Amino acid sequence: MKTRPRKLLGPVAMAMLAALAVVGLSMSAGIGTTAAADTHPLTATAGCGHAPTLTSGAHSIQSSGQNRSYILRVPANYDANRAYRLIFGFHWNGGTANDVDSGGTDGYNWSYYGLRRLADNANNSTVFVAPQGINNGWANSGGQDLTFVDDLLRQVESGLCIDTTQVFSSGFSYGGAMSYALACARPTVFRAVAVYSGGNLSGCSGGTQPVAYIGLHGLRDNVLPIASGRGLRDTFVRANGCTPQNPPEPANGSLTHIVTAYAGCRAGYPVVWAAFDGAGHDPGPIDGCTCDGWMTWTKDVVWSFFTQFQGPPPSTSPSAGPSPTGGTTANAQIVGSPSGRCVDVTGQSTANGTAVQLYDCWGGSNQRWTYTAGRQLTVYGSKCLDASGNGTSNGTALVIWDCNGQTNQQWVLNANGTVTGVQSGLCVDANGAGTANGTKIILWSCNGGSNQQWSLRN
Repeated sequence: MKTRPRKLLGPVAMAMLAALAVVGLSMSAGIGTTAAADTHPLTATAGCGHAPTLTSGAHSIQSSGQNRSYILRVPANYDANRAYRLIFGFHWNGGTANDVDSGGTDGYNWSYYGLRRLADNANNSTVFVAPQGINNGWANSGGQDLTFVDDLLRQVESGLCIDTTQVFSSGFSYGGAMSYALACARPTVFRAVAVYSGGNLSGCSGGTQPVAYIGLHGLRDNVLPIASGRGLRDTFVRANGCTPQNPPEPANGSLTHIVTAYAGCRAGYPVVWAAFDGAGHDPGPIDGCTCDGWMTWTKDVVWSFFTQFQGPPPSTSPSAGPSPTGGTTANAQIVGSPSGRCVDVTGQSTANGTAVQLYDCWGGSNQRWTYTAGRQLTVYGSKCLDASGNGTSNGTALVIWDCNGQTNQQWVLNANGTVTGVQSGLCVDANGAGTANGTKIILWSCNGGSNQQWSLRN
């Protein structure tokens, strides 16, 4: 695996990492205007039932005004009537999509961190994609790499038959950071991620919704210390509701590894931590030496982790049916407490950007909301409740906009009657604790106030 050097961050990058650690990196990784790929999470993609429009090899795509590229691996004997698992493989700093796809000096045996060979042995079950980072990295400036993944997903799903409940991400070092960023920002798109020796380098926009997570990290890592991997892991220990613990790790000098599955996690959202001694900053350690190679145990652990998931994940919030806030979540009115007034689209307008407000409940279509499997609150059938301008600060106006699957249009209905934004973590709030007709609906820090309490009425 000589194409995967041990030291993957140069002095400048290491200095940047140290500075980011001081200020507490929480890059906004702003989300672009393209739609995320979870608009049909429980149905076959557009590519199903049709001759494929994509084949194995290099491809290009326009994203955020730039020409981006990726390499695709379609299974032999591809069947357009079979929905395939999709696994992303992100390269390290200074690496390339070709390094991931080719497997470097270990060739096919290490292609996509060894997962491709295992997939081919399991009845050609998986489509693989290796995106190429800008300047061979994943800085995700302004969220452009998140947007790139959104655009790439849409292209792959339109050209091939993909099971949208079986989309995964894996990556080493900077690629691990990008996989972590996707877990944070696209929790309803990615079923699980595997982060090999990662750090918070690509941002974490979100990080409050559950995603199945496996982290793998070496005690001797002198590029991204194991403490950075523990921090990423703990984000999803919290989000997945796992019981906190300090999982066992091998002794320094033992040249072994220990894999720990956390207890208490939400059903369908496990967290696994794999710590190893021996190889340092490396995705392919081998027990008993400080060497690496395709015979590593990591490929088998990650493959087992990904393939345990079958079908859609358990819902973390209700869709249609009973809601903890009362009533059902289909064609319902959202009623504020203590005003008793409804969340209303101002002037019955259907235009993008129209603000929502409190108004006397009268049963009009501009007051009828449906909570979808994608955590959207829709009105008029095609418009979504939207945090204006992807805002994540107190006072951000709530408006309607064409549904696009982005996290500023995703909401969690909580058992305590609050409604929180997936992107911001803020609560839906009646501005200034107002109760009068025309009171604007905004985002605000959750504070337990009655103006942040809502119920559903059919």
